[in-house]
Amino acid sequence: MNNSKYIPDEPIAAIATALSPAALAIVRTSGSDCISLVSRVFSRPKALLDSKGNTIVYGWILDRGEKIDEVLISVFREPKSFTGEEMAEISCHGGGTSAKRILETLLKNGFRLSQKGEFTFRAFLHGKTDLTRAEAIREIIDSKTEVSRSRAAFRLSGSLFDTIHAVRALLIETLADIEAEIEYPEDENAIADSFEPEKIDRAIKTLECLESSWKTEKIYQDGVRVVLCGRANAGKSSLFNALLKEERAIVSEKAGTTRDFLESEVDFGGIPARLFDTAGLRDEIDGSETIDEIEQRGIALSHSLMNKADVILYLVDSTSGATDEDVAFLRSFFEKNKTPQSVRDEIFVALEKNTDELSFIEHQENQSEIPLFLVLTKSDISKKEASRSEKSKNVFFVSSKTLDGIFELEEGVGATLISLKGGEGRVSLGSERQRLCVKDALERLYHAKSSPKEFGLDATVQDLEDALDSLSDVIGETTAEDVLESVFSRFCVGK
Repeated sequence: MNNSKYIPDEPIAAIATALSPAALAIVRTSGSDCISLVSRVFSRPKALLDSKGNTIVYGWILDRGEKIDEVLISVFREPKSFTGEEMAEISCHGGGTSAKRILETLLKNGFRLSQKGEFTFRAFLHGKTDLTRAEAIREIIDSKTEVSRSRAAFRLSGSLFDTIHAVRALLIETLADIEAEIEYPEDENAIADSFEPEKIDRAIKTLECLESSWKTEKIYQDGVRVVLCGRANAGKSSLFNALLKEERAIVSEKAGTTRDFLESEVDFGGIPARLFDTAGLRDEIDGSETIDEIEQRGIALSHSLMNKADVILYLVDSTSGATDEDVAFLRSFFEKNKTPQSVRDEIFVALEKNTDELSFIEHQENQSEIPLFLVLTKSDISKKEASRSEKSKNVFFVSSKTLDGIFELEEGVGATLISLKGGEGRVSLGSERQRLCVKDALERLYHAKSSPKEFGLDATVQDLEDALDSLSDVIGETTAEDVLESVFSRFCVGK
């Protein structure tokens, strides 16, 4: 790291909690002699200096004799602290004012304001955490759903580190076997033929699973864009409110009520999503009413949002059934996205339409560019779901009034997204940086498998050593300073 920015052991301080109304606020300090420095502004300096690690001392923070706030100071002695250094965490009254005044007092008495992520960087520097755990801390802070938090916490517990460590152990054992053969050769050709790559195969399999896990993990971290679309009065705004569990969109029997789009954050089976409620799709002439210019612009915006969507929920009023316009839209969408025939059949059977009459061009059973789910609304009125003998992966019957089917819709969309992104895996990568390191290690191992016959064992050794270097970068054993600065600069001050 750049020592002009991060100076190890130098006393640092920062507010670690949000500056908002709350019961408590915490000001963190760490570094050489930090407890002694805090004692200079504490009403009971001797009690603080004499305190043992993992204890709490009561008193007041003072500024030139003025009482600032009544506090509790948690004392941590090195190396048994988060950073591995001396630490003192000051718990004061919340609201921000007290915390800011305490921080100002500390900065006037020997402390420096910490940089972003500096506390976590010091924990990494002193061997209290590895880089995967450090990144997991930021992931927990940034998590948008309970599931994404849980997955990050699993990495924080060491799951990814342990997996990488196990792969490295396999490669180190393989290196030892090869070097022993090189050291005591009897016949060079015999040595090359006797090389057994089983351990490399096991390492490759594990790393391939890890690399593919990033596709899934990324949607847990970044979320998806889910667009509600369909004909006017299909129930989009009602479903929008039901998924949000609050009245955000105006609901009316009059077609064309939604002119612009609404958006909000929701949770689809643990996947964070931006949910968009759009203007109803309809023709230029709808019954006896002409669509005005504002609604036309809203419909155009709906099409634009659909083109940028990760998931489309197409709504059809189950009490009136699908119109020719619904069928035309779905047919066009399926052709454009090369939707598998099985999905098309399932949706049109639910709409009681004959797929044979639509003359689809057959496609291979590959995933479509944008997944589409058919949502048949107002199921409490139509009661059509009662005639269905089995549940569908692509068709959902819901009632925004009674909330029947809402949970199944959320879980079903989430499960399908995970399967399309490569499936669920317990141990997973947590960042693009980690994926690139694992990918590089895989490329080295692929080459190592072919190198004994083509280039000899010396080339295999070089490939394995390069793969080990890439895996060391994942956990931070040999990581460039600019990479470290990029990782820790994404943290907030005080973390």
